[in-house]
Amino acid sequence: MNLLARLFRSSPDPREALRPLWRRVVEISREPGWYTDCGVADTVPGRFDMIAAVLALVLLRMERDGDCAPQSALLAELFVEDMDGQLRESGVGDVVVGKHIGKLMASLGGRLGAYRAALAGEGSFVEALRRNVALLDGHGPEDLARRLRALAGQLDAAPASEVLAGRIER
Repeated sequence: MNLLARLFRSSPDPREALRPLWRRVVEISREPGWYTDCGVADTVPGRFDMIAAVLALVLLRMERDGDCAPQSALLAELFVEDMDGQLRESGVGDVVVGKHIGKLMASLGGRLGAYRAALAGEGSFVEALRRNVALLDGHGPEDLARRLRALAGQLDAAPASEVLAGRIER
């Protein structure tokens, strides 16, 4: 949404309804167990990998419910907005922020495809995670795969209205 449209719009931002879900995605991705128990590197790349993994599982859950398609696009916009802010805070200049956002979106898209296929039994979830998550030396993705599969199961079992409201129990 461009600046003028945001300044002069007469209706509320439709993304606001999904902000609690975005916050919950971030909260879940920051749970210490991903890093201490599953061996995800507690670094900027590792934290991004976990946000992308949790977001991908949520988006895949929304994808399976046809009525959630518009909301999934809005959730992706919140991801872009947050990543844009994070990049700017870390000192990335205006000239290259767009390029970085493009790479992050491409990365998320690749993970969506890999995780979708793996969760459907069309590939190895462990291998998809090995390729897409920064792990500490000596840690394999098996524990991470188990825990992310459990989260995917929780998301699948939850009514869409609860997921959209950000009420994802852990």
